Amino acid sequence: MSAATGIPVAEIEKRFKISGSVTDKSNGELLTGVTILAEEIWAGTTTNVYGFYSLALVPGDYTLRFSYIGYEMTEVKVTLKADQTINVELNPKGLNLSTVEIKADRASEQLKRPEMSTIRMDVKTIRRIPALMGEVDIIKALQLLPGVQSASEGTSGFSVRGGGLDQNLILLDEATVYNASHFMGFFSVFNNDAVKDVQIYKGDIPVSYGGRLASLLDVRMKDGNNKKFSGTGGIGTIASRLTLEGPLGSENTTFIVSGRRTYADIFLPLSSDKNIRNNTLYFYDLNAKVSHKIDDNNRIFISGYMGRDVFENQFAYMDFGNQTITGRWNHLFSKSLFNNLTLIYSAYDYAIGTPEGNANSFIWKSKMKDLTVKSDFTWFLNPDNMLRFGFSSVYHEFDPGRARGLGDESAFKELNMPPAYSLESGIYAGNEQKIGSRLALRYGVRLSAFQNIGPSTVYAFDAGYNLIDSIKYGSGDFYKTYLRLEPRFSATYSLTENSSVKASFSRTAQYIQLAQNSTAGTPLDIWFPVSPNLEPQTSDMLAAGYFHNWNSAGVEFSVEAYYKRMENTIDFCDNAELLFNRYIEGEVRTGRSRAYGVELLFRKNEGRLTGWLGYTFSVARREIETINNNEPYAAPYDKPHNITAVVNYELSPRITLSANWIYTTGAPVTYPTARAIYGNQVIPVYSGRNAYRMPDYHRLDLSVTYRPKPRESRKFNYDINFSLYNAYGRKNAWAINFKQEKERPLVTYAEMTYLFGVVPAVTFNFKF
Repeated sequence: MSAATGIPVAEIEKRFKISGSVTDKSNGELLTGVTILAEEIWAGTTTNVYGFYSLALVPGDYTLRFSYIGYEMTEVKVTLKADQTINVELNPKGLNLSTVEIKADRASEQLKRPEMSTIRMDVKTIRRIPALMGEVDIIKALQLLPGVQSASEGTSGFSVRGGGLDQNLILLDEATVYNASHFMGFFSVFNNDAVKDVQIYKGDIPVSYGGRLASLLDVRMKDGNNKKFSGTGGIGTIASRLTLEGPLGSENTTFIVSGRRTYADIFLPLSSDKNIRNNTLYFYDLNAKVSHKIDDNNRIFISGYMGRDVFENQFAYMDFGNQTITGRWNHLFSKSLFNNLTLIYSAYDYAIGTPEGNANSFIWKSKMKDLTVKSDFTWFLNPDNMLRFGFSSVYHEFDPGRARGLGDESAFKELNMPPAYSLESGIYAGNEQKIGSRLALRYGVRLSAFQNIGPSTVYAFDAGYNLIDSIKYGSGDFYKTYLRLEPRFSATYSLTENSSVKASFSRTAQYIQLAQNSTAGTPLDIWFPVSPNLEPQTSDMLAAGYFHNWNSAGVEFSVEAYYKRMENTIDFCDNAELLFNRYIEGEVRTGRSRAYGVELLFRKNEGRLTGWLGYTFSVARREIETINNNEPYAAPYDKPHNITAVVNYELSPRITLSANWIYTTGAPVTYPTARAIYGNQVIPVYSGRNAYRMPDYHRLDLSVTYRPKPRESRKFNYDINFSLYNAYGRKNAWAINFKQEKERPLVTYAEMTYLFGVVPAVTFNFKF
């Protein structure tokens, strides 16, 4: 007889499946990452991103424990004699002893998983962090984590472990978001009221994803409340938002609609300055989603996002935005085989121009769009093996720019940059395996392919990057194909119940890149694909770390070290022309780069005092042909030291105090060190590439949140948040402009531009 289950040993290999979904009891939201544990044999699993789980066990009596952060633990008694479907609802619960036990149990399970360089952020935690102008921002919160650094003051562009802005794959319900910024980068496109789950992979990217070198940011929208109609919203200093959700006819069908808009343009007409009165300045977001449960084996989801920025004054105008549509079908082929079939449309476009009426009047438009089909399978083979396999295919259309004059008076010559078309595909297979009670592995491989498709014009350049020829390809011609094999491996070894060591290796490839007009990123940046002139970028990264939890105190500690080597890294030559340039490949230079560093994170999740302290030491270097005399130089996001501290303190049930402080080494820059006269012009003479640095950056943000005592009978609840961004008024440099003295044109002096002093804000948040 088996001591654990009380059944004959001869029948020990016969297994039955327990499967189902786990949801939030209050609103029906599917929960990702719930831990399911069979206590008698200490075997378990976790729910996938769609709340599904499957566990294969031998016949017997079991107690299944379902635990998740912020929810009451639920135990289900099971007598397993055949396959069973068990759907579980978890009840949200406030912070108390049982919540601590749940988190401790889940934290121990996370230590044992072969996953590192990955952080899931709770939306509730994000909402507590003081924000610029009171507008809570997911990406700004991520920038407070070790290894994730802001590209520039106030911007939502970010660099991960020395990578570029374009090396981050940003997904919203699996759709690629090509520009995740509003207001020139000061806010991100993610409305936190519409978001359910946020997870960032700084390395060890799952084998099911590809196309970027540095990181994966996976943002999932809420599915909608299937219990009752409800709403949330807020009125802030710069923007207001409203989210409505509820069932459509029955609990099986839900919807959510969320909108956000700034209103600076409403107040501009009140200005006494005529130039300001005639300005237009705003952005908006709209999220929508419908979910339908057909039966226990089938669910469908349709979600979309649309956002836009508009700016106009008497001299110029600009508008840009993203659009995404995602359709998904979850299907169970069996109790252990789960499939998600996805169709995606994603687009990004921008337009800039000047008003009619003069010789320089023009309009410039650019657009890119993707059509994606992907299918992902998860096979819960047994408690020790979870297989994942699937494929994806993305059709890219690049329309880098079309410009023409506006009005009869315009002398602007029409310019059409050649469009590009391509197909990016991938197939993958991987396994997550437990070996004994201490060792767990995750391994797999991805085969990616990229094909350039006509119609297209390919330009040829000589060794000096001078244009020498052009070749035209007809519609439907596949004129260049790249293949890359991308192995991924990670392992964890449990030293004790509360500590483990982990290691990982990952190879990634990137086939599209960004021509950036600044290190911070702007709406005018142009995406372009690899070609016969430009090979894919690749990255090999090794990482290792130590992880320890003090479960009784709800405290986690981790230290990770990494080394990353990249080939075919791109940069642009000195004085590169990136705008209105149909021969942009002639401005590109390629070479190799490397990045390495150490990241420490100390995080407290329990009690009245919560938060984290992070430190990053990092180095990023490039060695690019013809740049910096072929000598290594600092990458644009090389910032050796980064310290972040985030603190939340519950002063009382009604008042919460929050603060965050950040310190970062100044970003590398290239200075003009002298000026020379050439003919009748004064020409700047530059230093080596990125040989100098901006002043170090540091900032303190504070906030206090007041909420009235909650009552079950009260249908309308609210809180008021008061915040100070840059509380001690640090003058952090946003840009440095170099000018020449009028009377001494060869003398150069620098002027720093500062964006923000102390920025107070008030936000009224409500829920009904």
